[in-house]
Amino acid sequence: MKKNTAILLFSVLALVSCRTSVLVSISKVQTEKNKFITSDLPEDKAINAVIEPYKTQLETKMNTKIAHTAVELNKTGANSKLGNLLADYTLQGAEDWGLKNGVTKIDAAVINIGGIRTIIPAGDILTKQIYEVMPFENELVIVQLKGSDLEALFDYYAKTEKNNPVAQLTIETKNHQIQKKLINGKPVDPQAMYAIATSDYLALGGDDMAFFAKGKMMSTGIKLRDLYLEKFKANPEVIAPNDVRLQFNP
Repeated sequence: MKKNTAILLFSVLALVSCRTSVLVSISKVQTEKNKFITSDLPEDKAINAVIEPYKTQLETKMNTKIAHTAVELNKTGANSKLGNLLADYTLQGAEDWGLKNGVTKIDAAVINIGGIRTIIPAGDILTKQIYEVMPFENELVIVQLKGSDLEALFDYYAKTEKNNPVAQLTIETKNHQIQKKLINGKPVDPQAMYAIATSDYLALGGDDMAFFAKGKMMSTGIKLRDLYLEKFKANPEVIAPNDVRLQFNP
């Protein structure tokens, strides 16, 4: 009994001591004037000295010329130059990965126009412009879909008539009804399996592309921005595609 009383007394004293300590700490709190980050705030020369070498190195890398284009690579219209070009690069990247990983054929590619954040003007193409075009960390993935499930992809374009770029797909609509649907130049076989290159964002249902959920997704581990950088470097004079892939008629 005495032992229990001693433990209780010790606990009470510890609680009082802790409370007193907290009260003392609170009583010492003082208000400070807010400091706003403006142009009037003096620079810290010591910090600048540490940052400067990294800043110079980064700026040099970002301003490096990697390619050239004679025309503006825009993202306007159903068959935009930049949209179709990046869809082609997505397809090629998936094909390169597939050859090394047992996926013998990539049938088409689909990307979203909203993920392309800006255009590339005519002239030299710099590294930083690819980061501006594709600032996201989206990954290249391959989705295997049965032909019968692929019908939902065509229905999506018929319903939305959205200029999400494609490669090796031909889609023509009239008054939101499908008039033509081809994959790699051929009609869709409902029983066949197709491999579609896309981004993880779309494969997981982004931009309302719920149809990808019916397929099997394969991760490549390749960031789309890294892929595009590689492709631009490999094509020092960029030739933008001008074929018609999407055609939406009233």
